[in-house]
Amino acid sequence: MTSTFTRQPTTSAPAPPADLPVAPGDVPTSPDGVPADQAGVPGLPPDATVQTTSPRITPSTPATVTEPRPASTGRLVSDVATDVSTLFRQEIALAKAELREEATKAGKGAGMFAGAGGAGYFALLFVLLAVMFGLGEVMALGWAALIVGVVLAAVAAVLALRGRSTVRNVHPAPTQTVETLREDVQWAQSRRH
Repeated sequence: MTSTFTRQPTTSAPAPPADLPVAPGDVPTSPDGVPADQAGVPGLPPDATVQTTSPRITPSTPATVTEPRPASTGRLVSDVATDVSTLFRQEIALAKAELREEATKAGKGAGMFAGAGGAGYFALLFVLLAVMFGLGEVMALGWAALIVGVVLAAVAAVLALRGRSTVRNVHPAPTQTVETLREDVQWAQSRRH
């Protein structure tokens, strides 16, 4: 039985092994002796003849190519406004992400400082107790505790006085920013005239 089957060359015939020479007119064959382009066509009996055709090149009608028209001014302004708002939103999102990351780092650092402060507090407490009990070997324990308390009160008073003088020198208003804004306003007014 002979059947004619036309297929489009969607797949190429397998290349011959590199060690076998192929002459320009030879057709590669499968191990069964069937030409490679006819071997293994699904759905056809092994003795069916398959005719292959080369793809036809048909002239097509040329597509009309139109020159892109320049966009109108309104469209350009709208595109720029959209791009600027998108850029602004992306910058805000980036700033939020950076602030979130930095806040996480700051939170971890603050937690570590709190832990260090607590450990330092108890270390100081135990050092002062050791000093008090050390002085208690020489004098009564009550007098030793009183001496340590007076020394701590003196240190606290000195720190409080220094802190008060530092706070008095703090200016809550951002004077440098206010001055810069005044200069900007003066510059903008001079540009108008």
